[in-house]
Amino acid sequence: MPPSEPAFPDLGLAIPPELLGEALTHASYANETGLPSNERLEFLGDAVLTLAVTELLFRHFPEREEGELTKVRAVVVSRPVLAEVARRLGLGPHLRVGRGAEAAGARDRPSVLAAALEALLGAAFLAHGYAPVRDLVEKLLAAEIRRYAQEVPDYKSLLQEFVQERFGSLPEYRVVAEEGPEHKKVFTVEAVAGGRAALGRGRSKKEAEQAAAKRLYLALTTPETPEALAA
Repeated sequence: MPPSEPAFPDLGLAIPPELLGEALTHASYANETGLPSNERLEFLGDAVLTLAVTELLFRHFPEREEGELTKVRAVVVSRPVLAEVARRLGLGPHLRVGRGAEAAGARDRPSVLAAALEALLGAAFLAHGYAPVRDLVEKLLAAEIRRYAQEVPDYKSLLQEFVQERFGSLPEYRVVAEEGPEHKKVFTVEAVAGGRAALGRGRSKKEAEQAAAKRLYLALTTPETPEALAA
């Protein structure tokens, strides 16, 4: 790597140069050079990450039920959250991206950063096995795990960032129902993005929008986990 680049972050686990290079190689660079991209390592790292976060939540929050832990995990391993962790590590300058992707700002794109972080975890798993990588995941995501297990996430912001990145648009919200007397109104709001819609209910429009955003965000980011889209 050019000497002007910052030092690669110390993950506490040595990754062999060939695996490290592959983990940092975006598909655009692979297409230009014929080198393997990080997509296979990303696939592996995604599975390892999900298992590690599942185990950490199971261990640290014994009082929480399965449904609640599933929702916390979905946020912790989501693309916007992983991208922020990757930015915190400073991965962007170390990525190998193609010329067109470079010009398009791929180094700071959430999907690219999140994929690179997952690929690094996949590479670390191949080099060291599961337990050290689980400990690395805890080190990297401890703050996020605590935050989303103890606080109510801002799902409107998470949904907006995800939808902008994935679909190049913004979520839309509309009030579809107002029920009850003036002092005890209940609002039903529909959130629409990516060709899907979800309903949320609340004592205010803001609360109903958050509820709808949460349902839609979890449905879009964890398609393998069925998530009710109606209030």
